[in-house]
Amino acid sequence: MQFKDYYQILGVEPSAGEAELKTAYRRLARKYHPDVSKEAGAEEKFKAVNEAYEALRDPQKRAAYDQLRTRGYRPGDEVQPPPGGFGHGAGEYDFDEVFAGGGAGGGFSDFFESLFGRARGGGFGQQTPGRGPQPQGPTRAKLAVPLEAVHDGSSIRIGFNGKSLDVRIPKGIRPGQLIRLAGQGAHGDLLLEIEYAAHPQFEVDGRNIIHVLAVAPWEAALGATVSVPTLGGPVDLKIPADSEAGRKLRLRGRGLPGTPPGDQIVELEVLAPRANNEAERAAYENMKAVFGDDWRRA
Repeated sequence: MQFKDYYQILGVEPSAGEAELKTAYRRLARKYHPDVSKEAGAEEKFKAVNEAYEALRDPQKRAAYDQLRTRGYRPGDEVQPPPGGFGHGAGEYDFDEVFAGGGAGGGFSDFFESLFGRARGGGFGQQTPGRGPQPQGPTRAKLAVPLEAVHDGSSIRIGFNGKSLDVRIPKGIRPGQLIRLAGQGAHGDLLLEIEYAAHPQFEVDGRNIIHVLAVAPWEAALGATVSVPTLGGPVDLKIPADSEAGRKLRLRGRGLPGTPPGDQIVELEVLAPRANNEAERAAYENMKAVFGDDWRRA
């Protein structure tokens, strides 16, 4: 399999902090999202960006990846995983990980799954070097679930131990809760511990969903009605006049299901469109003439 430089994919330095990673991910995910991008190969680029962020946003995964990266691999170099996995001892993690296929960000590469999904080597219930026979009983695994499935209570298909399984996701399930699949483990049931998959448009705060909405300067100044994505589909949102960057607007009941259901918090990000032609540059020159150089003190 081929080595992937996740830092290069996100366009950040290896020293990038959590905030910088998140900013880069949001920008690229918006750019390549299959629902909005017209670029050739946008879907594959979107998947690559999602995979890179999934690898680097978690400190434990990032440490394992960084350890491998120090060996001098370059993008496209052939990498053969040693027995027990890359860069960490067999059995270092308490859980193997299972990822849902399909949907936004589904279907991670063989490189990702070899690095993070088969860390134990030997598998569950089998002999692992230096540890002796593994205990019998339920097999435990983590399942990164798309937010859409949590919102809708839909079924997703996962790959585990060389087979495909359909898993019904209870509406509003919380991180840390378990789903039991009878008889699907190595020696008994399969227990799936739920975590939420990274999403290019939303973040989760309890049952609330946070979405950063880009608006033009004139929309923020004059007010506007714009279409906003939610987990239940797009809705129209009224932007009040004289809004500033960072203002938060609330869509009640548009978060994750529960009692009560969560809300969607829309945070405004004011962006100036690039002037691509003479007419657009002239419009900016007119704004400059009207507002003058003292607009910051207005």
